[in-house]
Amino acid sequence: MLRSRRSIFVFVLAHLLLAGAAFAATVQGTVKYDGAVPTLKPVDMAADPACAAKHKTPVESDILVLGSGNTVGNIFVKVKSGLPDKQWPTPKEPVVMDQKGCRYTPHVIGVMVNQPFKVLNSDGILHNVHALPKVNQQFNMAMPASRTEAIEEFAKVEGMFVIKCDVHPWMKAYVEVMSHPFFDVTESDGKFALTDLPAGTYDIEIWHEKLGTQSQKVTVGADETKAIDFTLRAPAK
Repeated sequence: MLRSRRSIFVFVLAHLLLAGAAFAATVQGTVKYDGAVPTLKPVDMAADPACAAKHKTPVESDILVLGSGNTVGNIFVKVKSGLPDKQWPTPKEPVVMDQKGCRYTPHVIGVMVNQPFKVLNSDGILHNVHALPKVNQQFNMAMPASRTEAIEEFAKVEGMFVIKCDVHPWMKAYVEVMSHPFFDVTESDGKFALTDLPAGTYDIEIWHEKLGTQSQKVTVGADETKAIDFTLRAPAK
């Protein structure tokens, strides 16, 4: 009986280890910008002195965020196709978007279907959150100083849509609603990582609000890491 139990334990452990290995692949890389860097005007918050007072130096634009070596931030990276046909569990922890310094932070956001989407108001002034999806239900809610947080959800998969503030027109964020967890958003260092993937062949797509989309195909084995890089260029005039 003891030997039998040990055999069962070894079998279950081996199965779990193999299952873990099958979902341990990683695709990672860096996104860079090639070309003349445009001169972008600082964000003008003069229309609301309460917003302007929150910044001692000019506020840089979110449109093109570059790091050392012209790496690019605010790039949404996702597995576009190639995943097994299954339902991926929805995280219970919320994705958080804050209104801080009269800006939406982060500027680019990924959230899964029915995952809580928490909106904070850390500014202590009136803001407005106007979501403009085309597939999901739109919402438009005022957030005065007394309303410090709100929770919404998106019930359907949807590509990028904008959230804007009707009080402060320079405030914009972009949200994509995903059916799976294999997505990332770059910081200014341009780096991304899609982890815990099952082995397979995937189309990896990147998105930028002004520079459009690109995709690459990559095959990755179990417990393997593959690197792919992207280069974005300004559109020809």
